[in-house]
Amino acid sequence: MSILKTFGVSKNGFLPENIPLRFIKNQTTATTIIDELSQELPKLMLTNKLRSKIDALSSNQLDLNIKNFNNDELSLLFSQLSFLSHAYILGDESPSSKLPASLSTPWVQISKHFQRPPVLSYSSYCLSNWYKIDVNQDIGLDNIALINNFLGGIDEDWFVTIHVCIENAAGPAINSAYKIISDNLFRDEDKLIHHLNRIYKSLIDINEIFRLMPEKCDPYIYYHRVRPYIFGWKNNPDLPKGIIYEGHYDNKPQMFRGETGAQSSIIPTFDALFAVNHERDELKDYLDEMRLYMPKKHRSFIEYIESNTEFDGEESSSKIVSIRDKCLDQMTIFRSQHLQYASDYIHKQNVKSTLFGSGGSVIRGTGGTPFMKYLRKHRDETDKSKRK
Repeated sequence: MSILKTFGVSKNGFLPENIPLRFIKNQTTATTIIDELSQELPKLMLTNKLRSKIDALSSNQLDLNIKNFNNDELSLLFSQLSFLSHAYILGDESPSSKLPASLSTPWVQISKHFQRPPVLSYSSYCLSNWYKIDVNQDIGLDNIALINNFLGGIDEDWFVTIHVCIENAAGPAINSAYKIISDNLFRDEDKLIHHLNRIYKSLIDINEIFRLMPEKCDPYIYYHRVRPYIFGWKNNPDLPKGIIYEGHYDNKPQMFRGETGAQSSIIPTFDALFAVNHERDELKDYLDEMRLYMPKKHRSFIEYIESNTEFDGEESSSKIVSIRDKCLDQMTIFRSQHLQYASDYIHKQNVKSTLFGSGGSVIRGTGGTPFMKYLRKHRDETDKSKRK
């Protein structure tokens, strides 16, 4: 079984095997317009011109025959259409509860291809939304940039590229988790410890990168200039009935969650591997729902790890217990840092209207869940999962 073919996991973890495309080589009339609008998006949002530009398009002007595009091209188009659609809905002084057919038709069509909802997801916002500045150098904060932006700027770029680098740092750990399960290493102490040490080292690297977030992403700027555009339309008080995708779903309003780091497959993979038990609560239900927004193969990967782990009992070796607990310590550190950022970047910020709209609720996250008390609870449950 090929980990790449079956589960979409590369040496860089859940990042794609190939550097994401920035442009489609053989452009059509529709892709040219989509590309031009995407390139102009920060300026169109600044001048409040995006809606009028989109409204001037005919209903079928951006229609695509998706059979003529490969997966990498469709991934780029999915990301571009997601940014444009969120900017259309959320980018003006008041949100729009209706998305015109010119955007909704290609967006819904591609979303069905990828078996994900037509909404901006972590995959389109992060996993497939970066490129290398120097293709001969490694992925790193000094060598990657974003393909698509809303307003752009250092804070928005840093917020997303931090997550790209976290995904990259997780690569060895994700591959080791697979190796432990696929080769059933639970009774081969030396090999199991080798892979657990790789996971531990990756988790340390992840936490080191995560700690860099405040260096170039200011909480106020994040809250008022980055966060407003990644919300969804489920549990969003500004769009209480959701949105209408014109020409689709019988023109009945739909509700989908917004983009959130909870759609990353990293922590769910290690919760699954180490059999971390989270009691059923609103966040647990929400995290389970978030799998629907992940790439389908990544969902299957988590389920594969979950179904086959043998870390759900008492490990026989004190060495294995020790390194497993060290991994859980790093996961607890990650969740503690996440909790601190949730406080600094969201909870402490005032709900305040700006030229570009508000930063949304300080109680609910971009995915629409009340996050503070549950983040604390899940951190504590991770720590309690240790054997010692």
